Amino acid sequence: MFSGIIQTTGTVVRLQREGDNLHLTLKTDITPELHIDQSVAHNGVCLTVVALDPAQQTYTVTAIRETLEKSNLGQLKEGDLVNLERSMRMDALLDGHIVQGHVDTTGICKSVEFAQGSWYYTFEYDAPERLRKAGYVTVEKGSVAVNGVSLTVVNSRPDGFQVAIIPYTYEHTNFHRIEPGTRVNIEFDIIGKYVARLSGTGKAETESE
Repeated sequence: MFSGIIQTTGTVVRLQREGDNLHLTLKTDITPELHIDQSVAHNGVCLTVVALDPAQQTYTVTAIRETLEKSNLGQLKEGDLVNLERSMRMDALLDGHIVQGHVDTTGICKSVEFAQGSWYYTFEYDAPERLRKAGYVTVEKGSVAVNGVSLTVVNSRPDGFQVAIIPYTYEHTNFHRIEPGTRVNIEFDIIGKYVARLSGTGKAETESE
């Protein structure tokens, strides 16, 4: 479980394919604090640390085929910047919102607008009716995680939304590298999914799987 408050970023230093799996090695300043089997969110995707090299400040995680198909991790290249968050402590403040680390879909950045010190990012995503019925939607002033960052939705639409990014978030996450055409990971609010399920709108989708 995560909060969507990015703790640092990591740089991809090596990518290795093994069958359908992808081993990702990243360099980051939090490597000495990590341990094998620990969960870390990468652009919002929960992955398990499988190898460590504290001397080089690198660690390795493995993404399986389903993860690569449902997220932007399969598009990463050496040198790319990845948002990182360690799992949330139960005795810590929930500064963002409840983020599971299970990306629902990806979206495309359609525009970036500078607005007197902040930035407005517009994202669009495929929204089949079956997903909307299951609660895979945004609501005005609700929460959404984009590349693992907990954000507040503005200008919510059935197939897209905007978020406002303050300078601190812009500088300390990979948002400063997102531009029109960039693919991002999206995790919709888990509370909305439960509401859809309990109200019956998400029942048909769940039972058909």
